[in-house]
Amino acid sequence: DVQLQASGGGLVQPGGSLRLSCAASGLTFDDYAIGWFRQAPGKERERISCISSYDRSVSYGDSVKGRFTISRDNTKNTAYLQMDSLKLEDTAVYYCFARYSDYTGDHTAWGQGTLVTVSS
Repeated sequence: DVQLQASGGGLVQPGGSLRLSCAASGLTFDDYAIGWFRQAPGKERERISCISSYDRSVSYGDSVKGRFTISRDNTKNTAYLQMDSLKLEDTAVYYCFARYSDYTGDHTAWGQGTLVTVSS
């Protein structure tokens, strides 16, 4: 079975940095796009970043552009989200996902979240 585990969250001050990790197992990692969502209490889930499989093209939500960087290490079956210049509004549970598309459609696996708290 496909399993994803997000880690690396914690408490940081505004302007600080964290690096989140998403470790995958049970899949051919190279074939999957990897992305990150976040959700704060009472707010809608927000897609913040995604990185494709082989060509490693990346995308970012407007709220994190210029501050967050997504990457992947296929030799370790792990993706990362480097978060810099953190703001109070970045406080949320961050979830990673892996997605593979074929002729039947998209197939997505979700990991459990890791909590990021930005506070002074």
